[in-house]
Amino acid sequence: MDNTLKNKAALVTGSARGIGFAIAKCLAKRGANITIVDVLDSEQAKKEIEEEFPDVKVLTQKVDVKNREEVQRAVQATVDTFGTIDILVNNAGTCSRLDLENMTDDMWMRDLDTNLRGTFLFTQAAIYPHMKKQGDGRVINISSISGMMGGAISYDEDGKRAQGRSGPAYAASKGGIIAFTKWVAKEVGDLGINVNSVAPGAVQSEITKGMNYPLDLQSIKRPGEPEDIGEAVAYLASPAAGYVTGEVLKVCGGAGIG
Repeated sequence: MDNTLKNKAALVTGSARGIGFAIAKCLAKRGANITIVDVLDSEQAKKEIEEEFPDVKVLTQKVDVKNREEVQRAVQATVDTFGTIDILVNNAGTCSRLDLENMTDDMWMRDLDTNLRGTFLFTQAAIYPHMKKQGDGRVINISSISGMMGGAISYDEDGKRAQGRSGPAYAASKGGIIAFTKWVAKEVGDLGINVNSVAPGAVQSEITKGMNYPLDLQSIKRPGEPEDIGEAVAYLASPAAGYVTGEVLKVCGGAGIG
């Protein structure tokens, strides 16, 4: 532990497993107390973080990020438990692989509501009144290079072109997160709050199981690991990024450079 974030309170959505769990661990490694937010059971994630970082306190909250009341409850529980909410990481998300021809209203709204509305609700609830009252805070939104490039090309295990990690609803929601990040950064900079986004490329996770990405199109010829995203988030949460806001940090092995 380097104690860069010692005694800070970090709420990470979608952090019971995968990228979100890696983000929570990277923040805990730097001394932050963690609120794990997920629709899944989070007790195993809590146990692992507490065992590895015994000086860190961990709170779990079962939340549907689309539900305003549940979102507000989780933010208030964080403040009640830790006395503050210093870092918000909006990571929770869904990803439909349906193409435009087969996209349904329900699948379109699932991705937009979970990814974009969830980010909006948590950002609003954390900033007003808590971060505003504190006069500082960090909001880090997990977007995707799909929101910048219109979706990643991928192949199934037989080498055939597949729907891939991201359909149009996913790409649209992640592009919306990027625009939202920049808007909020301009709105709250004078309140002492930094708002940035991390845009992952192909990362090994539950979402990408069974998918093969053309790594020859990347400068770094390997898929990303969840910890790669966690370390990028930890940087943006740290004092080292105190003069950084409204930015989108691509963590994608150089895919789509330019």
